[in-house]
Amino acid sequence: MSQLLRNHIEAVSPLTDEEFEYILSHFKTKKLKKHAYLIQADDYVKYEYFVVKGCLRAFIGDTNNGKEFIYQFGVEDWWMTDRDAFFNGTQATINVSCLEDCELLGMTLADRQKLGKELWKYEHFLQVKANLGYTSLLKRLQIMIKGSAKERYEQFVRQYPHLLNRIPKTYIASYLGVSRETLSRLYNS
Repeated sequence: MSQLLRNHIEAVSPLTDEEFEYILSHFKTKKLKKHAYLIQADDYVKYEYFVVKGCLRAFIGDTNNGKEFIYQFGVEDWWMTDRDAFFNGTQATINVSCLEDCELLGMTLADRQKLGKELWKYEHFLQVKANLGYTSLLKRLQIMIKGSAKERYEQFVRQYPHLLNRIPKTYIASYLGVSRETLSRLYNS
């Protein structure tokens, strides 16, 4: 379980065994079953989570028409939380649920900040990951605004080929902002 986290951090900042054990001591293990909620709208979010095993979806529900918009999936080696609620101590505006049984490592904001102050390697890791995440979000926004349904689908296939057979097509359609029928046409073309 911990080796995946170590590899993830060391892709940016190599660590000694002692440094990694110290970082790991700030995480708590959490296991959830398929369909369970990690975060529900209106919850206060105390942790950000590193996905060790499983698949999750982050989504916003529209209570007026019963639809939802999935804006992120999370699988092994990815991070999941409601970032706004986590960093600002506010209630969540999103839901995060498990598409598979999940094993996660959670860290509080206080521990995140403490590690950032104590270990420059961890702070550097956080900075690099934040920049990569921001860049990825901008690319996603650009394709959602400017891209056709076909272009959005093709980019998803290029970027996440390992998710195509792992995530139900209904959820992929929601992520792409298209109907299930439109996705079927794109998938079969």
